[in-house]
Amino acid sequence: MNVTELYLLGRRLQKIAEAAIPTEGVGEHPTSTGTVLIVADDVRDHPGTTVTEIAKRTGLVQSQVSNCVARLREAGTVRAEPDPSDRRRTLLHPNADVSPRAKVIRDAPLEPVLAEATPDVPETLALLDRLAVLLKIES
Repeated sequence: MNVTELYLLGRRLQKIAEAAIPTEGVGEHPTSTGTVLIVADDVRDHPGTTVTEIAKRTGLVQSQVSNCVARLREAGTVRAEPDPSDRRRTLLHPNADVSPRAKVIRDAPLEPVLAEATPDVPETLALLDRLAVLLKIES
């Protein structure tokens, strides 16, 4: 495998994951669910962060990050509090409890979308689990 193939595999896996995310009851939003997951992951990895810092780390436009944060706050995944050293800034933290929406996404079955992408779903799931261990991806 070369860099191009790795990149394309990553994009393919991202599209499969996006197809598995339930969208019922979410409504129309200016940002994709995939973008929201990127922001949620960044907040989890950097508690006490700001919208500006997330935008710099992720490469997303600040307005996208702000929209994602609004969705995450509404879903109960992220909480915001004023920065004690500068009350004009808002610090973002992941909520300790998993929100109902996050549970729906985490519990979404992969088998239906994988069945559209591969003839051997059990082997693909096993390989993905193994790859996650090798790459030390935490769930």
